[in-house]
Amino acid sequence: MVVATGFFDGVHTGHRLVIKKLVETARQKGDESMVITFWPHPRNVLQSGARSLRLLSTMAEKKAMLSDLGVDHIEVLEFTKEFSTLTSEEYLRDVVMGRFGGRTVVLGYDNRFGSDSASSAEVRAAAERLGLEVVTADVASSAHGMAVSSTRIRAVLEAGNVEDAAEMLGYRYSMLGVVVAGNRIGRTIGFPTANMQLYEPLKQVPGNGVYSVSVRTLDREWSGMCNIGTHPTVGAGNTRTIETNIFGFDEDIYGLDISVTFLRKIRDEVRFDSIDSLRRQLEEDRKLCLSLGKGNNR
Repeated sequence: MVVATGFFDGVHTGHRLVIKKLVETARQKGDESMVITFWPHPRNVLQSGARSLRLLSTMAEKKAMLSDLGVDHIEVLEFTKEFSTLTSEEYLRDVVMGRFGGRTVVLGYDNRFGSDSASSAEVRAAAERLGLEVVTADVASSAHGMAVSSTRIRAVLEAGNVEDAAEMLGYRYSMLGVVVAGNRIGRTIGFPTANMQLYEPLKQVPGNGVYSVSVRTLDREWSGMCNIGTHPTVGAGNTRTIETNIFGFDEDIYGLDISVTFLRKIRDEVRFDSIDSLRRQLEEDRKLCLSLGKGNNR
């Protein structure tokens, strides 16, 4: 078995270099490929910034992406405090080799794991002592001269820069949830919205603002615009919501799945002097989204 191990949040372009090397190496050896990953995130268990942690991918999304990249087996280990005490060498010996029969391990350029937070060079030395072959993936991908990382992508999304996030991820960022009842103010001014409740509460939400988006519901794809924020025009202290106006759509989808894919941020969320001013701005927002060439339903 040829193995790669890590949390792989978002399965971004840096991760994909590791997965590509994993799948290629397995094929060359006539062996099978395996990704060993974990749940929950180590920070949730070790309490290192756990409250602020947000994820780029749910476990289901991660598994689907890894499978699409050609990985034969995906094993999810429960990350516990006891598990966290394993050194890198113990993890290689007891888990990679002992539990899953790994004979080759594929490392990224900055792969660190184990309670000793061993570097790639240290992991290679430990693997060689155990008789485990080590293959190193290509140098990590970069965007604007900086190495891609899940942490950096989260920060870029928080800033609302969904286009740079897509460049680093290798795909456009999306969120999946269920449509729930909202305040229905949008409907009264000609812009009905689908109010989304995320299935994964820890999923990273882009920063407040208005976005051009692609929407999938009822097994069809539509164009639309999504507002993330607190609706300051209708009052202070409102709960943050994710609401999407779906162009050319007028069906009851309460209680149904909705997936929103972010294409571009078009403006910040601002407070308008009146509901009528808000309506006029929404008309301009819709025109802009349509002018971006995303207005045709598919």
